[in-house]
Amino acid sequence: MIYDNMATIAIHNQEGKKIEDLEVKDAVFGAKANDELLHQVFMVIAGNQRNPIAHTKDKSEVAGSGKKPFKQKGTGSARQGQKRNPVMKGGGVAFGPTNERNFKRDLNKKMKQKAVVIAISEKLRSGTLIAIDSLTVAKAKTKEFDQILKNLKLTGKVLVSFSEEEKKTSVISRNLKNISNIETKDLNVMDLLNNKFLLLSKASIAFLEEKFAK
Repeated sequence: MIYDNMATIAIHNQEGKKIEDLEVKDAVFGAKANDELLHQVFMVIAGNQRNPIAHTKDKSEVAGSGKKPFKQKGTGSARQGQKRNPVMKGGGVAFGPTNERNFKRDLNKKMKQKAVVIAISEKLRSGTLIAIDSLTVAKAKTKEFDQILKNLKLTGKVLVSFSEEEKKTSVISRNLKNISNIETKDLNVMDLLNNKFLLLSKASIAFLEEKFAK
């Protein structure tokens, strides 16, 4: 539900029961959709993470001598200066991909922040933002955290965002299938879009409001 300046998020406990409706700032959780910006930011981040490994050798890198492969005239073939020429079998590749390609691009800080807010708001609108009172677990065991996810009925890929106080809990959730961990301060468009659900605690919600609701 969206109000003029406030949205509401259902807060659950670790047993999966709803315990309250928390009013949150519309500037963070009710931003207008902007698919073009999300796509642009996503592609820049993906490009910056890209590590080109495809590499073809040009004629200067191919093994072989510079000896003329056959005489200039009388063979009926086009004259060739060396067998490393791209037109020769086993020669270099002209205009092929190299591992020196650079896909990195700069991205405005405000654009990145705005895109994160939009992605979070889309999660809330689509019902895939799940809020919990706390992600701190009494018993530091993986099965305890797995049970919390089952109680919340989270299936598919889940991005769990931990506040500074809760980051120790991330250790026990690393081995769970389809679970990605991130600190709330590091939330980014790529992780938000690559996971179906976003799990936040009240501490993380407060952090996001303090960071983005200016």
